[in-house]
Amino acid sequence: MKGKDPRDAHFITSRICGICGDNHATCATYAQNMAFGIRPPAIAEWIVNLGEAAEYMFDHNIFQDNLLMVDFCEQMVKETNPSVLAKAENTPSPHAGDHGYRTIADIMRALNPFTGEFYRETLHVSRYTREMFCLMEGRHVHPSTLYPGGVGTVPTQQLFTDYLVRLMKYVEFMKRVVPLHDDIFDFFYEALPGYEEVGRRRMDTVCWGSFNDPAECDYTYKRMGEWGRAMFVTPGCVVDGKLVTTDLIDINLNIRILLGHSYYDDWEQQETFVSKDPLGNPVDKRHPWNQTTLPRPQKRDFDDKYSWVMCPRWLHNGEHLAMDTGGGPFARLLATSLAGLVDIGYIKATGHSTKIYLPKTQTKPEVEFEWHVPKWSNAIERDRARTYFQAYAAAAALHFIEKAFEELHAGRTDTFTPFEVPDEAIGCGFHEAVRGVLSHHVVIREGKIANYHPYPPTPWNATPRDSYGTPGPYEDAVQNTPIFEENGPDNFKGIDIMRTVRSFDPCLPCGVHMYLGDGKVLERKHSPTFGGTH
Repeated sequence: MKGKDPRDAHFITSRICGICGDNHATCATYAQNMAFGIRPPAIAEWIVNLGEAAEYMFDHNIFQDNLLMVDFCEQMVKETNPSVLAKAENTPSPHAGDHGYRTIADIMRALNPFTGEFYRETLHVSRYTREMFCLMEGRHVHPSTLYPGGVGTVPTQQLFTDYLVRLMKYVEFMKRVVPLHDDIFDFFYEALPGYEEVGRRRMDTVCWGSFNDPAECDYTYKRMGEWGRAMFVTPGCVVDGKLVTTDLIDINLNIRILLGHSYYDDWEQQETFVSKDPLGNPVDKRHPWNQTTLPRPQKRDFDDKYSWVMCPRWLHNGEHLAMDTGGGPFARLLATSLAGLVDIGYIKATGHSTKIYLPKTQTKPEVEFEWHVPKWSNAIERDRARTYFQAYAAAAALHFIEKAFEELHAGRTDTFTPFEVPDEAIGCGFHEAVRGVLSHHVVIREGKIANYHPYPPTPWNATPRDSYGTPGPYEDAVQNTPIFEENGPDNFKGIDIMRTVRSFDPCLPCGVHMYLGDGKVLERKHSPTFGGTH
């Protein structure tokens, strides 16, 4: 990124990942907006929010039911816990009237890969949720209409109507999904006493907030705490189950990047790019604004270096905490619920829960779901939160589409604010990628990028042991987790361990971003038609 035109940051960083590239592009534009000193028009912000809501709906749907729930399907349970499947055959589904599956085993069969009815249905859902995203941001997963200062999407009645039609289909779908998943998760607690210990770790979570409110968000650093708290997903750090801050300035200043068991050299003697933030607060050498990446490849040694992932930590009361994202939704719902700030009709945070209201749809009446802060941060509750956040994203999108229509009908259809690239500036963007916290920090000098560091959720979750010996969340959650699988050593599949790791929605492409090489150019000649010459 160094030496690049800062206007290109969102296009370049989108390519970090082929799964959540739009989250990177969005976060990059947030950092650009701050650095360039611009505020997009309100309708542009609603369009971005609608796009990101669709991304949450799409990605959580396809991961939850086409990847994660395979761990709970009939085929997997039969191979790992046959006694649990036998019990499921004789256990009525508490919410059969909502989702249509009479027993828990019927749900498990519906989740079988490719043959299961519900598995196949969710594949169709992923198609129209992706269409929703493309309506707002042009292309999935690398947006073509998203820029600093606004969007290139043309707002029309037809555009928003096309989105709304698909959204209402998803709303109806969620009225089956939430009770279906609740039945499966509750059954596992009942069938396997002690299963709450699988993947359990301290309730230390981070959420950077999502869905800016254009009435409050001006992208200035000095007001970042205020407009951050106005987000429709509240930012917050939770330590031992207690919310300790919702202030993005406080959150930003206490981010630390440690090394420990990572394949890098220390950058302590390298250049300091930012010594103070715009408010005069000191910025640590181990803050992303000041990071210099110095790779040191070597043989893997679990007593020394064993990972390319660095060690993001959050400093609290002098302790470098290994915080996790809970796979994204767990931390989002936890911070939002405990803060009690969000209240938009479709969603209300109460201080101990989040209520989600879904209106009447074609075949189902209105429904109110309520996610309660759980007793544990474990595999099952991370998975459950993902289900509820799918409903949350749909409810939020209903609010955003109403606001977009208001702007459209009022004639406020400008979607872009012109800007000049400053010679010197710094900026930071805070957002929630599907799997959790995402930050982009940029330093501009002489009109070019001097330093740039994105930190997606995977470095937070997949971090190795740091320089203080503290394990990262994956390692911590797996250590000492009980094993309930019935197979012996010769046929052991490790399903309880896999459920633990997969509860974080692991996505390793975002774990490391690295460029190595000596400028070697690979040339390939391509012709648009077979046998054609040009």
